[in-house]
Amino acid sequence: MKIDLIQDKNKEEIIEIWREYHKQKDCISGTMSPEQYDKIFDRGAKFPTFLIPLPRSNGYEFIMCQFHGSEIHMTPLLWYQVHKENAPECLTIVHYTELRDSKNLVLMRGEFDANSINVQEAQCLLNELQLYYSMDDPQRLKLLETFTHKPDEFKHMDLIAQLETISLEPVANTSAKSMKSS
Repeated sequence: MKIDLIQDKNKEEIIEIWREYHKQKDCISGTMSPEQYDKIFDRGAKFPTFLIPLPRSNGYEFIMCQFHGSEIHMTPLLWYQVHKENAPECLTIVHYTELRDSKNLVLMRGEFDANSINVQEAQCLLNELQLYYSMDDPQRLKLLETFTHKPDEFKHMDLIAQLETISLEPVANTSAKSMKSS
């Protein structure tokens, strides 16, 4: 987004421009407050790597997420185990902080590999990530702590049990985009 073209717009207008711009794109997008961004990335600094279960028709697939700068990179755990740091990503979430001070707004865009996940699965991963990194749920925080500091005690099934307790309410102002039709 060309920042100089929107400097005269208010926060609500920018949110609408961001939403409209991404409407026909093969990605997910959203906005958040600087406070929510700070909370997510402060927690991401403490817990830079984590697993997120992705519901699949035959069970769950574990997706590894890693924080790096203002980005979050996700790859299937199986791919990571085979390829290590060269594993292809299924979802990359980038946050744009240029408007955080002037408009009290952080923009987010998530690009996904359509051969790995679909738009709903990308949105699901983002929602789960936000539940762990922006909410103060004691059980989720304990899972982050255990995964990072006591990996021998970490149980993958605890993530699935936690996933089964969440509601389908959106966590942040994000929206899934439909795939472009050919």
